Amino acid sequence: MADLRFKRVLLKLSGEALAGNEPYGIDPKAMDILSQELENVAGLGLEMVLVIGGGNIFRGVSESAKGMDRASADYMGMLATVFNALAVQDALEKRGVDTRVLSAISMREVAEPFIRRRAIRHLEKGRVVICAAGTGNPYFTTDTAAALRAMELRCQAIFKATKVDGVYDKDPVNNPEATMYKNLTHMEALERRLRVMDSTAISLAMDNDLPIVVFNLFAQGNISRVAQGEDIGTTVSGG
Repeated sequence: MADLRFKRVLLKLSGEALAGNEPYGIDPKAMDILSQELENVAGLGLEMVLVIGGGNIFRGVSESAKGMDRASADYMGMLATVFNALAVQDALEKRGVDTRVLSAISMREVAEPFIRRRAIRHLEKGRVVICAAGTGNPYFTTDTAAALRAMELRCQAIFKATKVDGVYDKDPVNNPEATMYKNLTHMEALERRLRVMDSTAISLAMDNDLPIVVFNLFAQGNISRVAQGEDIGTTVSGG
């Protein structure tokens, strides 16, 4: 077993990570790269919880959802996360990684119901736990679901994997002079309205002294590097 910085973490992925270069849907090449990264991390002995957004699926029907009741649209988004969870489960199990999908919305034919003690037992047995359907409630994002599940399942950190290298003072895509922060407090992230996670998720993490590490998902090996304590990306903590 590798020398790990954390024993158990929650990895928050956007749905767009599965879309790769496609406008929406699931790109087989992106899925292959992601599943290989996750296989490598699981091989280090790290206990992993995954929470995956649904933007890559929901974006394909977003035009139809315009003008819909917010709660109905949110439930559609939750179901999109189940699509992604099942896709990641399939990709990981093809690589021999044992997984379980636990859904906050009951759908026993395709996923186990989310039961906290059951999820912890899966982690203790070395299984990757994929939490789907957000919190099961409308008006909450998958960021908030990630923070909630991280605390419920006694994770030591949230890994927020993004398209950029960390947290910046400005959008680095449109501002080449944007400066990346190496370290921030939760309160600084809230006060500066930095796009780390949504404010509810950051507040939950702050109240429970849970660090958030933000890094580039698409740099090969980054998940393993963060797990082993390399100083990459941005760390948001209480200090």
